[in-house]
Amino acid sequence: MAKSHSAVDRRALMTGRLIKPDRVIAPPGGEIASILVQARPEHLADVEAAIVTMEGCEIHGRDPIGKLVVVVDSPDSGSLGTTLNNIARLPDVYSASLVFHALDATS
Repeated sequence: MAKSHSAVDRRALMTGRLIKPDRVIAPPGGEIASILVQARPEHLADVEAAIVTMEGCEIHGRDPIGKLVVVVDSPDSGSLGTTLNNIARLPDVYSASLVFHALDATS
């Protein structure tokens, strides 16, 4: 005997309208990520100075050939994405790649 399925509007499911906003609970803490930045070696100090002025950013590693490892601590994934995009748009930055991301429950 066939089971009856409840009718679910596919469009509502795909756009997230199926879940009530008051039922979504943000995880405690924040987001932590590592970003690998490749920049022009002759402007690496300028790029590094610009990154450390951004909220939640610190330089964890530096290679004089133009690589920086940036650790970002942010309150949510939206601000983390914004920080990644802001780093990628800095002058003399070739690329900024997310290499690690986790929820930090200790914040």
